[in-house]
Amino acid sequence: MTQTTVDPGEVAKFEAMAAEWWDPTGKFKPLHMLNPTRLDYITRQIAAEFDRDLTAEKPFAGLRLLDIGCGGGLLSEPMARLGATVVGADAAARNIPVAQIHAEQSGLDIDYRCITAEEMAAAGEQFDVVLNMEVVEHVSDPLAYLTACQQLLKPGGLMICSTINRNTKSFAMAIVGAEWVMRWLPKGTHEWNKFITPEELKELLRNAGLTPEDATGFVFNPITWTWSLSKSDLSVNYVTASTKPA
Repeated sequence: MTQTTVDPGEVAKFEAMAAEWWDPTGKFKPLHMLNPTRLDYITRQIAAEFDRDLTAEKPFAGLRLLDIGCGGGLLSEPMARLGATVVGADAAARNIPVAQIHAEQSGLDIDYRCITAEEMAAAGEQFDVVLNMEVVEHVSDPLAYLTACQQLLKPGGLMICSTINRNTKSFAMAIVGAEWVMRWLPKGTHEWNKFITPEELKELLRNAGLTPEDATGFVFNPITWTWSLSKSDLSVNYVTASTKPA
């Protein structure tokens, strides 16, 4: 039997919110607000790595992409629209029908599966791109999980991995602000001690057999209520790009 890094308690939290994935004012409001900035980063990294023209009609045609921890499909759908062959995987079973129905309504062909990274790696599946967004802080063993993700990449493949830094500011913003004050997320969605600093993530990626290429912050402006990318501010939310040696 394949070992798994899935934390059942973490899965249960997201299953409880499954029906709200596509409600921009619901429990996933922060993700809907962040999504354009995430997509900006993701699309530019993929285009640079695989020499694609983002002004083309289907710039990611021919690329096989895995969205691990896909939730309701907030990233899988735009990737499919850009021409990628998309597999969306999530350990929370209740997310999958939500994602499938929304993709069908949107006229998109996405292969959604309730499966873990470890199970897919054991089956020998491989992808050009792995999107690994806001998952690593929810697993029981980050190194084992990232190693499975590395195995899922073809040589020369690209992984985009985002998470939350662990410091006083992230506790104030991601937990006190988002969960207690704004009530954007149910209390207990995040565990501060599971957050990962950029230095720790870089080390984990290297130990998993990947080459870190970039780290960029997602910065929220509470005055304009907008997100932006920052090369210098990785204090709360941040994203990394790493490659698998060819």
